[in-house]
Parts: sequence; C-alpha cells; structure tokens
Amino acid sequence: MIALRSALFMALLLLLTPPFVLLLLAVFWLPLRARRLFVMPYVNFVMWLIKNVLRIDHRVLGRENIPQVPCVILCKHQSAWETFALQQIFALTSFVYKRELHWLPFFGWGLWLMPFVAIDRGAGRQALTQVAERGRNRLAAGYSVVVFPEGTRVPPGSKKRYKIGGAHLAAVSGAPVVPVALNSGEFWRRQAFIKRPGTVTVSIGPAIDPAGLSAEDINLRAEAWIENEMRRISPHLYPNEATPAAARATA
Repeated sequence: MIALRSALFMALLLLLTPPFVLLLLAVFWLPLRARRLFVMPYVNFVMWLIKNVLRIDHRVLGRENIPQVPCVILCKHQSAWETFALQQIFALTSFVYKRELHWLPFFGWGLWLMPFVAIDRGAGRQALTQVAERGRNRLAAGYSVVVFPEGTRVPPGSKKRYKIGGAHLAAVSGAPVVPVALNSGEFWRRQAFIKRPGTVTVSIGPAIDPAGLSAEDINLRAEAWIENEMRRISPHLYPNEATPAAARATA
C-alpha cells in the first residue's frame, strides 16, 4: 500500500506540475507578489497530496519565534518536503538554490519564475556576493530568505559543513536569523521513491539578532541550535549522544 500511495503521489505531481508552470509562463509579466497568487494554490495542493495520499502530516514547534519582519531562515535540509512546507509555515519566502536546477524541464522553469535567489555554486566567493546582493533585495521586498546552510539534502542523523552564505546575508542586512530543525528525511528520503507515512516535526528556534556578531558567530550559533534540536526531535538517530535535556536529567 505504501508503494501504491507513493506511485499515485508521483503520478499526480507529474500531471499537475507542467500545467502549473505553463500558467506561470503565461503570467510572467505580473509582479512577483501577484504571481504568488498562482503559486500558493499549487503549493497548498501538493501539501494536501502529501498529507492525504502519502499520509505524511507535520507539527510545528516554536511558531511564536517567527519574527514579524523579514528574516533569514537557516534550515536543516533532508528532503523535498520542506521546499513546499516552509512556504506554508512562513508568510513570504524566497529560497536560495543552485542555478543548475534551471535545466530541469518544467520544475526548473518554475523556479526561474519564482521570487527565489539562484546562485552559481561553482563561482566561489562570487556566490557569496550573489546571496548577499540578491538576498538583500528580497528582504527589502518583504520576503524571508530561506537558506539550507549544508548546501544539499543530508540523510537523517548526519550533517555537513555549515556554509556561511546565509549568515553573511544576515550580517550585512541586519535581518534576524531563524534556525529551523526538522526530520522530514525519516519519511521522505533523498532520491527514494517510497515515502513512508508519519509526522514530520518542524522546530523553529528563537531568532538570533545579528547586531554586533560576525557572520562566523551567527553561523556557529545557528548550527549549534539546529544540531542540538535535531538530537531532541530525533534522539533515536543519535543513540550514543545525550541531548541537553537528557544531560540535565541525569546530572
């Protein structure tokens, strides 16, 4: 049954995405916020499919930590799930993504039409400048900028080096940083056809004020919060490590 649900979801997604992208192409001349009126019904329907076909639900902890102003969201990245869900959880979002995705038929074209930030990951320091310049423009327009600091989807229980691009954007713009931990990969693994039912936990941490902090300091604080929180929401993936709460309980 799980395989059947996964196949049905993929079939519906493949049927739904091309008409949606063609619609976006037809209204490409509209302002970005006006285009969002066409984007959100698509996102909401995909999330409906995820919940009702795949039986993957979610809960959000720490909603009260979402600032009332545009922010830089530094988020754990485990699956494609969060690229849809974060658009529902946060009011206006602009994702930073690799420019190579533009070559994907329909999906890549849709990204190009969205208020997102495309960067050339092979450009070295220039990519950092791209994130800062384009990210500041999005923040000024009222969008919160979503950055996956590890740069790619990471298997549950693992981590990669946290890159500094998102923290640098916060440092130069003054926008608060919101760290986000999640465990979507436990149900929707990278490049896995089978999606397993369950409840994704999304935990939103207290905002980090970048005032007086270097990009390195911001990055370290966000990384520490996210990785500690991962051990709290998915303790079974870190059997040899005590979470801060567990450590206090045994002290």
